[in-house]
Amino acid sequence: MDIHQLKLFLAVLESSSMTHAAQQFHLSPGAVSLQLHSLAEELHAELFVRSGKRLVATPAALRLAERARDVVRTMSQIQQEFADDVSKDVRPFQFATGVTTLIHQLPGPLRELRKRFPNADIGVTVGVTEEIVAGLLERRFDLGLISLPVFEQSLEIMPLFDEELLVLRPSPNSIRSPRTGVIQAADLAHVPFLLYPKPSNIRHIIDQFFQEINITPQVVMEAEDSEAIKGLVESGFGYSILPQHALRGRNRFFQTYRVAGHRLSRSLALAMVRTDYPRKLTESVADFLQKILISQS
Repeated sequence: MDIHQLKLFLAVLESSSMTHAAQQFHLSPGAVSLQLHSLAEELHAELFVRSGKRLVATPAALRLAERARDVVRTMSQIQQEFADDVSKDVRPFQFATGVTTLIHQLPGPLRELRKRFPNADIGVTVGVTEEIVAGLLERRFDLGLISLPVFEQSLEIMPLFDEELLVLRPSPNSIRSPRTGVIQAADLAHVPFLLYPKPSNIRHIIDQFFQEINITPQVVMEAEDSEAIKGLVESGFGYSILPQHALRGRNRFFQTYRVAGHRLSRSLALAMVRTDYPRKLTESVADFLQKILISQS
């Protein structure tokens, strides 16, 4: 017994005609008869009897119809849930990103995303790159926005843009018209730093930069949240290095600098798992976000 046989059976039951049912499925009446005969044999029950030119359902057929309709309805719901059609895909979709990117770069694109895919059940999770990569590999996330480099062959990477990282220095006065100055590497040798936690991807980028300029930073505090770091810098606890997009907006009590002769930046990208069965919605969302994020960078 299979779902195709049950659909044929219900079509014959509702039309009382083998010919009409055969036309619905583009089969010959003989092929439909053969399928119904096979179904009757498997169930050890007579399903139809003839009354003139019409087929009349037996009590066994009426009992089977109740179960068959439930099965066909359930199969239809399963097929719809896993449909490889963006407009019909109703499964939850999980997008993961870092908090700084979410706050400063994604509000507009996410609004446009919801307009573009109004039927999609999209959820957003905030995390660091390492957590996002793990979630992608475990299939907890469908798509992630991460910092590079990530050395994971199981992921498909879609590059977005480079984002400059700037040095922050506390200021006793409010800075209303911020300008990014230039600071010498030697000026960073003996000052306290507030940095992202050691295992994070962005901290790895910052540590590599310090190695390039031959400075061992005096790290006095670590925090994952860029807003928390900015607040601590403004309170005079030390210097820091943050993404440029996290520094836009309000008046602030810190100055920003580039290190003379050196450029510090991170590369952002979208990532999804390589699979033999890619989800169309994931591919469509990734393509949409890539275009809109590149255009606004």
